[in-house]
Amino acid sequence: MFKADLIDRAASFRSVDEDPTRNLSACPTLVLNADYTPLSYYPLSIWPWQTAIKAIFLDRVDVVASYEREIHSPSLDMKLPSVIALKQYVRTSEFPAFTRFNLFLRDRFTCQYCGSPSHLTFDHVVPRRLGGKTTWENIITACAPCNMKKGGRTPKQAGMKLMLEPIRPTSWQLQQHGKSFPPNYLHETWRDWLYWDIELEA
Repeated sequence: MFKADLIDRAASFRSVDEDPTRNLSACPTLVLNADYTPLSYYPLSIWPWQTAIKAIFLDRVDVVASYEREIHSPSLDMKLPSVIALKQYVRTSEFPAFTRFNLFLRDRFTCQYCGSPSHLTFDHVVPRRLGGKTTWENIITACAPCNMKKGGRTPKQAGMKLMLEPIRPTSWQLQQHGKSFPPNYLHETWRDWLYWDIELEA
């Protein structure tokens, strides 16, 4: 069967209202790498159910767990996948992109001067007017009040102490930080795959 036929077949599925409290938009699929770890923790690696169904028919993933909610086409009934694993391992780059979001994630979404999680922006530790560059090692997350207080000075000149020195994080470090932020949606079938390495209580 050609890929286009498979995709058309996947698109022909419609839902069976076995669980009227859960609509299809509330049935995303958690995507695991081939080693059964999430592709990403934050933002969490999830696909809409349509994409997951297409990947199943294209034989690119294995179904690990399913919802009780079913969908069906004229020739086949199946449960919506809640957890899938890629058949081919996707290798992530060692270092993440230098973006505003990743910077906030490195700093755990808190001001690096006072610890506030509100009104976040970013600050050059060494101001640009003093030769400071826009790099991982010279940019930190700061709340707007602290940013204004510091102004065009260095932290030492402003009498402000950094909570942590800024570093260029690895992708692994950001993933570890991402585990601290629970996803907006968490189905019970996801828990074994998201929190497998958390120490169990005695």
